[in-house]
Amino acid sequence: MKIAIIILNWNGATLLEKYLPSVVEFSTGASIYVIDNASTDGSIAFLQKEYPQITIVKNDSNGGFAKGYNDGLKHIDADIYCLLNSDVEVTKNWLEPIETAFNEHSDVAIVQPKILDLKDKSYFEYAGAAGGFIDQLGYPFCRGRIFQALEKDEGQYDDIHDIFWATGACMFIKSKVFKQLGGFDEDYFAHQEEIDLCWRAHNVGHRVLYVGHSTVYHLGGSTLSNMNPKKTYLNFRNSLFTITKNLPRRKAALIVFSRLLLDGVAAIRFVFQLKPLHSWAILRAHLSFYRQLPKMLRKREKANFILNYYATKSVVWSHFVHQVKNFNILVKD
Repeated sequence: MKIAIIILNWNGATLLEKYLPSVVEFSTGASIYVIDNASTDGSIAFLQKEYPQITIVKNDSNGGFAKGYNDGLKHIDADIYCLLNSDVEVTKNWLEPIETAFNEHSDVAIVQPKILDLKDKSYFEYAGAAGGFIDQLGYPFCRGRIFQALEKDEGQYDDIHDIFWATGACMFIKSKVFKQLGGFDEDYFAHQEEIDLCWRAHNVGHRVLYVGHSTVYHLGGSTLSNMNPKKTYLNFRNSLFTITKNLPRRKAALIVFSRLLLDGVAAIRFVFQLKPLHSWAILRAHLSFYRQLPKMLRKREKANFILNYYATKSVVWSHFVHQVKNFNILVKD
């Protein structure tokens, strides 16, 4: 099995200098690539000098996460793509459990390892934690992370488990499946495109798996922090895109309507929290969604839509009303 570890970079020379050494040290069985999104900070010069063994794929422009990977992966030959953020520190023997999972489960197309917080390695990290899920209204959450509430890693997720989505911070995907699905949706630019990709994979019969015997540490927030208004804009808009594309038309319309109302509540909540830029970001997200709705409708999957996509009815109600902060309690409610 030929594995290619692929890091997407845009002006991340500092991150590459800090975190690339662990990738090189602990990934001897794989090829390493850096896809560069037209950096201007000396990233390429740094790589050429310090890591001549790493192959650099140069994109002509910064097309974001989605287009950046779509363009760069066209030039990389491998059985398995490992899409790895530049702010991830990997660990010894991190690849072996992943490779074993692919070998033992032929219907698995996408795999995610355990993602812990690089700033406090005893806790799960926001982006992915121990594997992603969504609720009935399409709100994402993880084993180990519900909204901003992070669980401490006490071995409770040291398992192999089917999940709904894998994080783009560290995602292994069969190259033939990535191509079959047409890659990431470039209209997302960044954020939640991995949820859409995994949902489309489920719709055509593939499995997504979490492998807790492989661990990486993610810094997080290197491009946009969790509470950056631009991230709020992208997350709210792209979530509406994903629902529109991946559910039967009538069900999608009902859920989108519900989400628009709840997004309004979130915008009001941001006002009371004295975060008006986030309220404005939600309004902008809705306006962008309306403009691109005809395009999203044309992208709807032709495959059979799966209806058992959610792990709980409302993570919003459970977390904000009942104060549930633990995944195992949430799914029992």
